[in-house]
Amino acid sequence: MNAQELRDKTPDQLRDELVNLKKEAFNLRFQAATGALENPARMRQVRRDVARVNTILNEKARAAAE
Repeated sequence: MNAQELRDKTPDQLRDELVNLKKEAFNLRFQAATGALENPARMRQVRRDVARVNTILNEKARAAAE
C-alpha cells in the first residue's frame, strides 16, 4: 500500500486499517514465536505500513487543526 492510496481515505477508514494492521502484526509475531512463520519479510512490511498509516493520520489531524 502506498501513501497516496492512504491519503485518499477518510480518518475513520485509516483507523480501521490501523486496527487490522496491528492485528496482523500480532498474528505474525505469534507465528514467529511458534516457528510457523512462512514469510518473515511480511513482518517488516506490516510494521512499515503501520508507521505509514500513523503518519497520514497525523498529517490529516494537523491539517484539520489549522
